Amino acid sequence: MTEALSVQQAADTARAIEQSVARILVGQQQVVRDVLLALLCNGHVLLEGVPGLGKTLLVRTLSRCLDVNFGRIQFTPDLMPTDVTGHAMYDPKTEQFRIRKGPAFTNLLLADEINRASAKTQSALLEVMQERQITIEGRCFPLDAPFMVLATQNPLDQEGTYPLPEAQLDRFLFKVLIDYPALAEETRIVRMMLDGTIEDDLSVEGLSALTDGAGILAMQHTVTTITVDDGVLDYALRLVRSTRELPGLARGAGPRASIAISMAARANALLEGRDFVIPDDVKAVARPVLRHRIQLSADAEIEGLTSEMLLDKLLNQVAAPRQ
Repeated sequence: MTEALSVQQAADTARAIEQSVARILVGQQQVVRDVLLALLCNGHVLLEGVPGLGKTLLVRTLSRCLDVNFGRIQFTPDLMPTDVTGHAMYDPKTEQFRIRKGPAFTNLLLADEINRASAKTQSALLEVMQERQITIEGRCFPLDAPFMVLATQNPLDQEGTYPLPEAQLDRFLFKVLIDYPALAEETRIVRMMLDGTIEDDLSVEGLSALTDGAGILAMQHTVTTITVDDGVLDYALRLVRSTRELPGLARGAGPRASIAISMAARANALLEGRDFVIPDDVKAVARPVLRHRIQLSADAEIEGLTSEMLLDKLLNQVAAPRQ
């Protein structure tokens, strides 16, 4: 079993990774932090934003900071499930079938534009994400740890996109939204491109690895040692359970959200250098944990409400315990 690091050691390494990625992905500090939190929780992330905001660059940069295997799948309408997982192939020389492993056999998997593929192909990731294993021709292949899926998707109003099944959405620890950068940050991005800091092909070869697979597992183990007080845990549960009664929502978050928000709050506490969780840690992770696990009612959509508006209302309504 991997030994845990001290909270300070794990926090220092995590912050170094965060700063290294943020130097390349300019103006998306919260996005970088959320992805790192998911990594510390051994969870998966769904990144949503219009094309050209750096979703792919984020994953490439993160893979350079981590000395782990990296795989990428470009999802298209004609992509088949076996293109994700692999398949059995007949070898005429040996007159036997041999397993040809797909790109999902890796540590860090980029599922690019996942909502451009059919539901059948999207569902091929379900077993991989939840069970962390792949079944090919009846044989089960466990994936090496750590394993993390970072899936990118364009907003559903973009041409040629398909909604993800609810069961698959729930497998993502976080749904992270990437918005347009501010003017000063966009200016810096253009300048970095002109100066060659970022190449046109998104090459980030100049970055060096800050940890490896064993280091990631050690940090993940450290997260499990962070203390969650009963009062703070009760606050996290009340937030999740309130989504099931909030006016404007047709569907609230399930028990998996309660687990996710508690785990992510511990990771946020670690990044802050603490060995205990406070209510602010729960608030910091509530939106990315909940936004893809709730569904607006028809009346709320007609009124022009959004999930973000209702989550803001929820965080204001549910009283946090006194620290």
